Parts: sequence; C-alpha cells; structure tokens
Amino acid sequence: MKYNNIRRQTKEVKIGNRAIGGNNPIAIQSMTNTDTLDAAATVAQIRAMEAAGCDIVRISVPTMQAAETILQIKEAGILIPIVADIHFDYKIALRCAELGFDKIRINPGNIGEDARVKAVCDACKSRGIPIRIGVNSGSLEKHILAKHGAPTPEALCESALYHAALLEKFDFEDTVISIKASTVPDMIKANRLLAEACPYPLHLGVTEAGGGDRGMVKSAIGIGAVLCDGIGDTLRVSLTDNPVMEIDAAKQILRAVGIEGQCGMDIVSCPTCARTKIDLIPLVKQFEKAIKEAGLEDVPVKVALMGCVVNGPGEAREADVGIAGGIGEAVLFRHGEIIEKIPEDCVIERLVAEVRLLKDGIKK
Repeated sequence: MKYNNIRRQTKEVKIGNRAIGGNNPIAIQSMTNTDTLDAAATVAQIRAMEAAGCDIVRISVPTMQAAETILQIKEAGILIPIVADIHFDYKIALRCAELGFDKIRINPGNIGEDARVKAVCDACKSRGIPIRIGVNSGSLEKHILAKHGAPTPEALCESALYHAALLEKFDFEDTVISIKASTVPDMIKANRLLAEACPYPLHLGVTEAGGGDRGMVKSAIGIGAVLCDGIGDTLRVSLTDNPVMEIDAAKQILRAVGIEGQCGMDIVSCPTCARTKIDLIPLVKQFEKAIKEAGLEDVPVKVALMGCVVNGPGEAREADVGIAGGIGEAVLFRHGEIIEKIPEDCVIERLVAEVRLLKDGIKK
C-alpha cells in the first residue's frame, strides 16, 4: 500500500492520560537507564524527560521489588504514563498491572503456557491497561527463525502477528506493537509489512542504534522513512546516551518530516557558496540559540535564513518569514515578498520578533 503521506488509521489505545493511534498526535517515548530500585534517581530522570517533552516513559522491571517503584513514582506526582518493561516472568506482569502501571511491555510467547498469557490479558483488560508487544531479531521464535533462515523483515513481521494472535485468543485487542531492528532497511521493511497486516498502533525505533551522530542518523533514516509512509503512532530514538537526548532527537525527526503540525519550528537555511556575502553560518547558530532561549522552538512556523537573494525569497517563498543576505545587510521577507532591508547585526533580534508576532497570530 502507498500511503502518500496520509496517516495510517489504527485502533486508538489509551495509555494512562494519553491516547495513541487514531487521529492522536505521535507520542515521543524514552526509557530510564537508572537502577529502578533507586526510586529517587528514577523519579529525577523521569522528571527531566517530562520537562524535555517526553510523552511516555518506560522503565525496566526485572523483579517484583522493582515493580514496587511505581508507587513512589506516582506518589512523586509524575503524570506522564509509565510503562513496565517485562520479559519472562508473567507474575511480574500481573503485579505491575495490580500496582498501577499504565502499560505493560511483554513478548507473550516468552511468558509460557496459555494459562499465563490469559492471566496477563485478564489482569490488564480488567484495569484498562494496554499491552505492547515488543519484537526484535533476538526474540524470534525457533519455528519462525527456522522457516525464514534469518531475522528477516518477513520473520519479524510474522513474529509480531504471532504474538498479537496469542492476545487475540483471549479477546485482548488493546494492543500496541513494535518491531525493532538494528539494521535500518530491515526496520523500515518490517514496519511496512506489519502496517499492511494489522490494525494496531505501531511504536517505531531503530534498536541498538548507537550513540552520538551515528545513532541519530540511523534513527532519523529508519523512523523518518516509515513516518513519511504515514506509518507510526509512537516513537523512541534509542541512543547510547542520556535518555533526555533521545527526546530532542525525536523532536528533530518530527520537525524534519513535518508531522501533523506537532513538529514545532522548521528552520531552513542554505549551505552557503561564493555568492554568500553575509556571515550566515554563525547567524544560523545564533538564531537557533536565541529561539531556544526565548522558548519559541515549538512555534509551528517556517523560518528561512538564506545566503543571498538567489536562494532567498524565491526558493524559500514557502517560509512564513525569512532573511536573504547581502553585503552587511539582509532583506526581510514574508512568504516570498520582500518587506524591508535590515542591518546584519539586527537580523537575529528582528527574526525573533517576527516569530513572536507569528506566535501571537496563531493564538488568536
């Protein structure tokens, strides 16, 4: 199916005070890397994530004792949904449902016989708690791996549908699915296949992407490609770094693909060439800093900083506001129409002022 940038319609799933799928905005997720038993450190990290714009936080729950941390998280006044990450022990899943986690992440095939799967389904269903199925190359069932010979996109998709069927067997359909692969093309193809085959919301991510620029580039390509197909309802940029960095990276990806007006400000600027007579490279950095300090990053407008009139009002006419450089000055334009000339040293101040005016207009 070709989505042509039209959002794939899925079932709506409620996770605590948020909803994903359907027509809801794409949710940004991250995961704590603190010791879950250290409630104070875990709460502090969740607060930092929430402040950065995270919508849903997952924490690892390897033991019954770790599950109890949710009580202190809730008592601390944390409002964003908290997901319990569980792998094998169905009793931990039951306890997490009882304690008030907002979502349970499991692989149904890993928790044993049907009676155990049914117990988890019943516990979650009675409390309105959704289940996220997590599939990756290391979690494939032996019969599926033998069939495909390797963790191919087809194998990953088949595994995800197998797990979904285990839940459906017990009338549980409040389900979210994630297929993650460390190989970008496999992640893209697997999610495209899954989107064709089921109605559930999909959580996107490139697993084990790495740190720094390497992790960001791999995630941007994988997640961005699938989002551009209209596929995806939540996402996590998995980086070997402070989890707060993942949230900023996710926002950058959403801005780059222009998702549903939730992407915030889109800053476009030319790479500069011999025609450039204004010191554009530092100007762009100064503008990005000024916008961040002014708290205007999330204003959904397009701002252009161009090096010359050749790449200015013409190529950037879709920008809400922008400048095109000259010698020691720049022209200010709105939607391709030149308004006035301004001195180079006034560019940042004036652009910030223009963004404020646009923000006020949006509010009205």
